[in-house]
Amino acid sequence: MNDAIVAILPIIVSVVAILLSVVIHEFSHGVAAYAQGDPTPKDQGRLTLNPIPHIDPLGTLLIPGFLLLTGSPFLIGWARPMPFNPYNLRNARYGSLLVALAGPLSNFILFIAAGLLLKFYFPGLEATNFLVIFLAKLVLVNFVLGFFNMIPIPPLDGSK
Repeated sequence: MNDAIVAILPIIVSVVAILLSVVIHEFSHGVAAYAQGDPTPKDQGRLTLNPIPHIDPLGTLLIPGFLLLTGSPFLIGWARPMPFNPYNLRNARYGSLLVALAGPLSNFILFIAAGLLLKFYFPGLEATNFLVIFLAKLVLVNFVLGFFNMIPIPPLDGSK
């Protein structure tokens, strides 16, 4: 394989893992709101796993892209927040809490699923295998994303 392709594939794998995790996170917020009677996510076309409606130009493209290009040891970014109307939720007392918890819960589920796949289904694969790299990146990204979003500081999910 060409050296340039080998060098860029881990970056592509990382970007795909991060994008998948963030999209599922936001989608889970929308599903939770919709399940409680709020049609706002669906009405605004955000109740989808298509990443395009979830992209925030600054937080999804510019800042992470700049950090990748500069060789930053960390990556930070965000997606467009999932819109919902708390007054439409059936459960007025705990509805917003359930919507807020849905995103981090989806990250913890992805974290556990990817970890179990690595441990039990693909233990014999080499560490340089791109499936192993992808699953390991999913484990790391979802662990960090889930816990980071539980910090009780606005606009993070933990503030709700």
